[in-house]
Formats: sequence, structure tokens, C-alpha cells
Amino acid sequence: MSVPVPPYVEGHQLLAGKSVLITAAAGVGIGFAAARKAVEEGCRAIFISDIHERRLGEAAQKLEEIGSGIPVFQQICNVTDEDQVQSLVAAAEDKLGGIDVLINNAGLGGLKNVVDMPDDEWARVLDITLTGTMRMTRAALKVMIPRKAGTIVNNASVLGWRAQKGQSHYAAAKAGVMAFTRCSALEAAEHGIRINAVSPSIAMHDFLKKASPQEELDKLAGREAFGRAAEVWEVANVMMFLASDYAGYMAGEVVSVSSQRA
Repeated sequence: MSVPVPPYVEGHQLLAGKSVLITAAAGVGIGFAAARKAVEEGCRAIFISDIHERRLGEAAQKLEEIGSGIPVFQQICNVTDEDQVQSLVAAAEDKLGGIDVLINNAGLGGLKNVVDMPDDEWARVLDITLTGTMRMTRAALKVMIPRKAGTIVNNASVLGWRAQKGQSHYAAAKAGVMAFTRCSALEAAEHGIRINAVSPSIAMHDFLKKASPQEELDKLAGREAFGRAAEVWEVANVMMFLASDYAGYMAGEVVSVSSQRA
């Protein structure tokens, strides 16, 4: 039996005066939920990226409608391409007048047992999910360090802590994101920059429903204490907290957004 989804949490100006850059922010997943929450939390400007041009344009239009005058910028970016990463960060620095918050949301999953895992599938999941997070962080730190300010929030997963069949590539990548968050946070803290991560369990959205068998999704959701999957905005809420000044003394933390024991 599942507990009903709580009412949507309205904005409380947590990001007032801050600019935000978010990767993989098109579509219906956590990325767009984070972009919407950033606008609702009063950010002064937002820049979103994705690899899907049409969905990116639609996402930007929705944010403009929600934002009531908050500047919204967009650019295609594949985080496996260093030139595109550099171009995105340079454009965001210019359009936003400096990046205050970076949310690294880009990632790729899949379902494949190790015995059937081809090298290219393993490498692609790690390149997007782990190395992509590193590329974006590296580029952002180069512009944040001279200002001695900035916040980075990475999207990890509880699979970085616990095991699930068919998820060795994704789990390895997300465990890497967790370790990368902790280590890079120590380096960044010396410059007044905070790096933390969220670690969701299962957050339901239409793309996930298309990519995974419904029976498997129902089984995973049923294990949660509330008997349901998280809403994407429930994960985005925690991202907003980590991006805000309320989390001012947090560095290298991986916050579980899950009702299930890690």
C-alpha cells in the first residue's frame, strides 16, 4: 500500500540572486524538474543544456512561461565532447554574468548483465555519467575559482551504495560520481566552492516508464517505505537545498533522497 504523494512544494526564494546552469534538463526527468524548481526558487537567470534539440527548446519555452521574466538560455551539449563542454560553460558564463550554481544531471543507464556486457556499452555509460560529470565540474571550477565562489550539485544514485542485477555499469558510474564528489569537494573548498551530490532511489517519470519494464518499476517502488517512487520534484527539492546558502557548511556530502535504507 502506498502513501499518497504530498502537495507540491512552492518556491521559497532559496536561489534568489543566483544564476544556474543545468545539464540534461530537457524532457520530463529530474533535470527539468530541477530547472523548474530553480526558477520557482527565484534564480536571477537559468541556462539549460541537453542533447535533444526539440525537447530542449520546449523545456526553455516552459521555463519562460513559469519564470515571469527570468532570463532563460539554452544550448545543445554532449558531455562526452570536451569542446562542447567548454563551449557550454563559456556561453553560460557570458549569458549569466557568471555561473553561481552548476547542477550535473547528465547520465545514462541501461539493463545488461556483466556476462553480456560489450565494452562499448560499459564505456558509454561511464563516459556520460561519470566522466561527463568530471568534464563539467573541471570546466566550471576554472571559472568559479577566480571568483572564490560557486556551488556544484551532482546527481548520483543509491545504486552507488547497493546492488541490483543488470546495473553493474550504471552502479559503477554512480559510485564513481559519489567518490568524485567527495574528492573534488575537498579541492574546491579551499577556494570557497561547495560540491555535494544527491543520491535518489527511484524517481518516476515517463521516460523511465518507457525504458524499464513496468513490473520491475512496480517492484522497486513497492520496496520504498512510502510504497511509491519519488516524484522528480521531490529529488529537485533536495538539489535546491544543496545549491542554496542553507547548505553553506556542507562539502563532499552525498545526500540520499530515498525512503529506503542505503
